[in-house]
Amino acid sequence: MKKLGVIILNWNGEKLLKEFLPAAAKHTVASDVDLIVADNGSTDNSLNWVRENCPEVKIIALDKNYGFAEGYNRAIREADYEYIVLLNSDVEVTPGWWQPLLSFMESNPKVGAVQPKIRSWHEKRMFEYAGAAGGYLDNLGYPYCRGRLFDIMEEDKGQYDDGPADVCWASGACLMTRRKLYLDLGGLDERFFAHMEEIDLCCRILNAGYRVCALPDSAVYHVGGASLNQGNPKKTYLNFRNNLLLLHKNLPRKKGKRKLFIRRLADTLAWGMFLVKGDFANANAVLKAHRDFRKMKKLYTDFPERDILSLQPGSNRSALLMRYLPFVKRDIK
Repeated sequence: MKKLGVIILNWNGEKLLKEFLPAAAKHTVASDVDLIVADNGSTDNSLNWVRENCPEVKIIALDKNYGFAEGYNRAIREADYEYIVLLNSDVEVTPGWWQPLLSFMESNPKVGAVQPKIRSWHEKRMFEYAGAAGGYLDNLGYPYCRGRLFDIMEEDKGQYDDGPADVCWASGACLMTRRKLYLDLGGLDERFFAHMEEIDLCCRILNAGYRVCALPDSAVYHVGGASLNQGNPKKTYLNFRNNLLLLHKNLPRKKGKRKLFIRRLADTLAWGMFLVKGDFANANAVLKAHRDFRKMKKLYTDFPERDILSLQPGSNRSALLMRYLPFVKRDIK
């Protein structure tokens, strides 16, 4: 049995597979590594193209589109490897990209997840939105990254190259984890469907006593927005709803209630900003996200006893203040 399985989840993504899969296969498939396309019931020619053009790539064919979270869960249950990587179909990998990640995981048994640096495919000197050099949650639970603060991306000048870093979450664009730990924790939360499910997983990894890290020795390039572009109301809805859910799930009950009360007030400001801009679709998406959160939170009844998230790097900062007040220091190393 090979040690590492790198899994690309695909749904009607023939165009992306043609562009990125040949290089991914070239730089990934090895004596100890398999590259797998897990297909979410595609109706295009995706699987035929893979079979004809990349026969070295293994295929897991699911019967329908289960979404990002459930699709990965089903694929990972079938993929019997000690370590797995969740790799987006719109990621350009580099030679040897997986080797530092695997070596780091093997040398550090209490690391539960790790990501490489994630740069923009469009502007390769810049960090990319989905993960950059590792993710944080601020004091209200808003996600931000080393190298990315909301819509502001930094140029990668080596400022985060001073060794492995403990972070709060690793990006689902390219995330390595231990298969047994993933399955023991229930995998990605299928109720999320898509967006922030990897942050929720990393919060559960931390609560289970493991570390989450970002490794500068490896880098990949992410297109981003292949499923939903920034500013899409559906993405706004999922991000706001799922962010509230992951805080509700991963904080002690009393602490979670207090934080979520303040956080929902802050979200009201975001709703107001959409209204001022005349962006009524996204304003309605925020309202719907909060309405559905109130319904869905009743589905979760188990909560951690300790507040692990407040002990993570970056949790004492305000991403909102850093972004919108120019005099607030933005050094987020």
